Amino acid sequence: MRMSDIIEEFIKELFEEENSIEIQRNELAEQFNCVPSQINYVIATRFKPSQGYYVESRRGGGGHITIKKVNNTKSDYIMHIINNIGSEITANEVDILISDFLTYSIIEAKEAKLIKVATSDNVLQLDKTEKDQVRARILKNMLLNVE
Repeated sequence: MRMSDIIEEFIKELFEEENSIEIQRNELAEQFNCVPSQINYVIATRFKPSQGYYVESRRGGGGHITIKKVNNTKSDYIMHIINNIGSEITANEVDILISDFLTYSIIEAKEAKLIKVATSDNVLQLDKTEKDQVRARILKNMLLNVE
């Protein structure tokens, strides 16, 4: 596993007990023997609103980061994701969403595979900007029809 995956897994395990956690970026960086910017990277890429999280950061006095998990019904969660995807999304971001969907039993493995294939770079043979825009539209439409 990559360091980012390990940090993500650790943070997600903290959510098993609560829907809101508070972490000290510097302490977490020390614990994983990495730079604080790596903690920022993990939080910025894997704990976004589009993935069902709300992040609040406070500076000064040691600073801390509060991450809240949005807990809704399956339909609410999917609509939350759709509303936060925006007009474009990368293949990597889709992979992260699919992983989260599987973790939280939002979709089945077969659906995950179909979404991954339908939004892959191999299928979307367009320039980068168009590809990410078309991918976002495909993903939103597929999610609207999951259930």
